[in-house]
Amino acid sequence: MSDKPARGGRRGREARKAQRASTPVAVSPYIKRNIPCTQILDEEGLQLIEANADTILEETGIDFRGHARALELWKEAGADVDGERVRIPRGLAHKILKTAPREFTQHARNPARSVVIGGNNTVFAPVYGAPFVTDMERGRRYGTIEDFRDFVKLAYLEPNIHHSGGTVCEPVDLPVNKRHLDMVYSHMRWSDKAFMGSVTAPERAADTVEMSGILFGKEFVDQNCVVINLINSNAPLVFDATMLGAAEVYAAANQASIISPFILAGAMSPVTAAGTLAQLLAEAMAGMAFTQLVRPGSPVVFGTFVSSISMQSGAPTFGTPEGTMILTAAAQLARRLGVPFRSGGSLTASKVADAQAAYESTNTLLPTLQAGVNFSLHAAGWLEGGLSAGFEKFILDADQLGGMAVLAKGIDLTENGQAMDAIRETEPGSHHLGSAHTQANFESAFYRYATADNNSYEQWDADGREDACTRAHKIYKEKLVSYEAPPIDPGIDEALQAFMTQRKEAEPDSNI
Repeated sequence: MSDKPARGGRRGREARKAQRASTPVAVSPYIKRNIPCTQILDEEGLQLIEANADTILEETGIDFRGHARALELWKEAGADVDGERVRIPRGLAHKILKTAPREFTQHARNPARSVVIGGNNTVFAPVYGAPFVTDMERGRRYGTIEDFRDFVKLAYLEPNIHHSGGTVCEPVDLPVNKRHLDMVYSHMRWSDKAFMGSVTAPERAADTVEMSGILFGKEFVDQNCVVINLINSNAPLVFDATMLGAAEVYAAANQASIISPFILAGAMSPVTAAGTLAQLLAEAMAGMAFTQLVRPGSPVVFGTFVSSISMQSGAPTFGTPEGTMILTAAAQLARRLGVPFRSGGSLTASKVADAQAAYESTNTLLPTLQAGVNFSLHAAGWLEGGLSAGFEKFILDADQLGGMAVLAKGIDLTENGQAMDAIRETEPGSHHLGSAHTQANFESAFYRYATADNNSYEQWDADGREDACTRAHKIYKEKLVSYEAPPIDPGIDEALQAFMTQRKEAEPDSNI
């Protein structure tokens, strides 16, 4: 007799799995953390980093390059402007930032999908900026607008991804000067979650604001945040004209910017955690304060993307203890400033969704939640240090995000959570499998990872010996087949397409 289970047993397991997958699950549009934030610096350490950041701003200063309006605003605010170098007196940036909101709502076109950024909330958003995409079937290749739409659809379908994101992959099959229109439209049309705008040129940021006005109404946009955007500094201590121009457009329109120093420690900042923290705090404060000079009260987020590098090759490394320390301390500094914080994700240098990817991603994702990150880009799909967006990795990561949502709830101390009735009902030496409490709670008792296999070796062997990547591949394909677009007002859709056509016809195609 074979040790393998009958095929009918497999069909029964698959039917039960399908039934569970089709059962409606109540999912919050974002995570509300009920667990305390990890603290890595004490009061003395925090004050030291803040003092060093103020010293950097006052003595060395920040270059605001190619943007005369930024220099003018800083001079009016009391900074010492010498050419493009802005030296900010001690305490001035902190004072200016008092107008920034501690938290804000980013409205989605489906109000049930709106997210609150800041406070005890965590919002997970997909991978951002990858020029390549990869999957098990077609391998690594340049991204296209079709790939872009597929990622938008997957993010829409994944309940543990709260945000549609921004440039989830770069659609290189479209002209550089026009692809932002198709990307923004894809978020607006194929999802009803909140999304990010274009920052690759000020006029592209203006197009995003204009399209948002068509989708939400111009007056609503002026009074509410409907789009959030990623503004990177050029470490060390530089903001360029492109980023400043985009930040100015969004701040003037009352839309949110994530001011996010991009730092490879050891190359773009000192090799030490304390030195890197002082520099990134200085850069972030200067950039965030600029948005408040443009429009006081406009929403802004303290962001950071910090990686260490291999001192042998110079290649970025992820999931390191140094990265965790900097992320955790930066979150503390953001809370002291009174602004929301962006960092973390599911980061890895691995080229495929293998053990290295799993370890490095987990070593970034868990601190993301525990440090109290409010907005987490790259939460799903990141591979190859951000050069690739992986479809299977996207599914595997999203599965882990569901576990983070459960962890964030903390321990249930309600009467049901204490389970004293179950303990009273079950005799010593017996078991709890048949108790009324277990029967009432077994469906929701433990988080079940959809991409994990917990069966016996024999069952796994009979089911085709699939690894997690293969299971994730099947899931992403099935999701795209089952996708149904959220409804949109036909008049709004027509107006968006007309605007895109008008803008595309206004200038020739360009690859810059």
